[in-house]
Amino acid sequence: EAAREVVAVEIDKTLIPILENDTLKDWDNVTVMAVTVAVTSLAVFLLSKPLSAYQLGESYAKNLGVNVRGLRTAMVLLSSILSACIVAFAGPISFVGIAVPHLAKPILMIPACFLGGSVFCLFCDLLARTVMAPTELSISTVTAIFGAPIVLWIMIRRNKERTAE
Repeated sequence: EAAREVVAVEIDKTLIPILENDTLKDWDNVTVMAVTVAVTSLAVFLLSKPLSAYQLGESYAKNLGVNVRGLRTAMVLLSSILSACIVAFAGPISFVGIAVPHLAKPILMIPACFLGGSVFCLFCDLLARTVMAPTELSISTVTAIFGAPIVLWIMIRRNKERTAE
């Protein structure tokens, strides 16, 4: 039991300054974050059709009348706003944005990423709180444990696809 606590403390020692966050103590900040995430998420959903066309290729999207440059700019801005807002309130959580989209089906990409990322984070948070109880691991540690193999699998699969061509 004592060994588990020592390991958890050592793992989290470097993450404590990053993850200590008092912003959630103020409900005004939570309201601002919730409104920002809701509005930005709505904007992302409204761009889902042009984004689906863009996934089929840049020339295909242009032929359908999608302003590709504007779409890219909008997606970078919207994803930056969402990422900044979430990281400011939750702290950095590794691998969720990298691993989850590759596990989602292309047709349902945006809703699947939202739902898949949420479920993945909830699962990792549950493990972080219970595996070494009463000591808690950081959620970033647990997401890295599960996310790193997924990213490695994606890289190996893409490398095999390129060499097969």
